Amino acid sequence: MTTPVKLAIVYYSSTGTIAEIAKELQDAAIKAGAEVRLLKAAELAPRSAIDSNPAWAANHTATADIPEATPDDIDWADAVVFGTPTRFGNVSSQLKQFIDTLGGLWAQGRLADKVYSGFVSTATAHAGHESTLLALYNSVHHFGGIIVTPGFTDPAKFIDGNPYGTSHADGQGSNPVDDTTRTAARIQAERVVQIAAQVKAA
Repeated sequence: MTTPVKLAIVYYSSTGTIAEIAKELQDAAIKAGAEVRLLKAAELAPRSAIDSNPAWAANHTATADIPEATPDDIDWADAVVFGTPTRFGNVSSQLKQFIDTLGGLWAQGRLADKVYSGFVSTATAHAGHESTLLALYNSVHHFGGIIVTPGFTDPAKFIDGNPYGTSHADGQGSNPVDDTTRTAARIQAERVVQIAAQVKAA
């Protein structure tokens, strides 16, 4: 009997879009047979900045019970899915700060040969979906990780149109996570678990 894939979903979310997609990935991965840890990157912004935005403050409170990710969670995992809002076409400082704490594991070779994938959100349709994912994957190349993207492996991917990972344009909060994004997250989670299982079995 094979042991289940151990999946860490590590995300940063300010106003909640990425948090919602992360939960969709979690649900799909569990249904696909994985053991999942849903984890958030530590907040770096001051409380005054959080409180100045009602959506940010609400999400901060709503996700207070989500554990903060540690390097041990990455060491535990067979596969890791990172999630971040885009910041000027790049990874958020909060998630990057967490990735930068993984140097010890990297030096020991303990980040290599795991499966990695990513998901993002932006305010508008062409505001860094792909560039943020590509920037995120730069770190995985240094890890010696195995990048698993959804690609166009399912007909539904031609609807959301992003082969690099799940992404959502939230329109500054006016466009909630919809069925297209949820379907993309499901496809990505299932593919990550499938490929990670194959790698683990090998």
